[in-house]
Amino acid sequence: MSAIEPHLPGIVVLEPAVYGDERGFFMEAWNKRRYGSLGVPLSFVQDNLSYSAKGILRGLHFQNPNAQGKLISVLQGEVFDVAVDVRLGSPTFGEWVGFSLSAQNKRQLYIPEGFAHGFLVTSEAALFYYKCTDYYNPEGEHSLLWNDPGLGIDWPLKSPVLSKKDTSASRLAEIPTEKLPRYDEAATEKVGREAERK
Repeated sequence: MSAIEPHLPGIVVLEPAVYGDERGFFMEAWNKRRYGSLGVPLSFVQDNLSYSAKGILRGLHFQNPNAQGKLISVLQGEVFDVAVDVRLGSPTFGEWVGFSLSAQNKRQLYIPEGFAHGFLVTSEAALFYYKCTDYYNPEGEHSLLWNDPGLGIDWPLKSPVLSKKDTSASRLAEIPTEKLPRYDEAATEKVGREAERK
């Protein structure tokens, strides 16, 4: 297994080792010790599965309180997956990263707590699976506008299919600061040190 760490601290792109032959393939989708050594938290409490057709965009969502870290896999199809740093006080506040995740490339993405998350289905359909570090809390859920001009996310489709909630989401600059998670520099550095030691 290999890991890529983009410029936003805490985000990890994982490329699991895949063992295949004419019968199919095998891969580890989660291993507490191995993933922990690459900077992925060791505690997940909820698994979610969603199915979406081509052109559907879900997001950008975050929770505060009960912020969720997410370990994401695509079991069927392909998506363009985006994370935005919404931690107040973070040196990368408002910055985003995007990755193509698919059943074919078998990449996984870890998005830490304090990031808004969304994805766009780029194949005919997608089966999207993710593990969460905290439980879903509808009272703490917030929606960030997918095409907020202040973020400048380069989505591969300019007219996606959206839910009513996502259509009426707020720009980052419009979200009251008390609804945003806070950046914890000490906690971020601790996670980095623990990953280095493993």
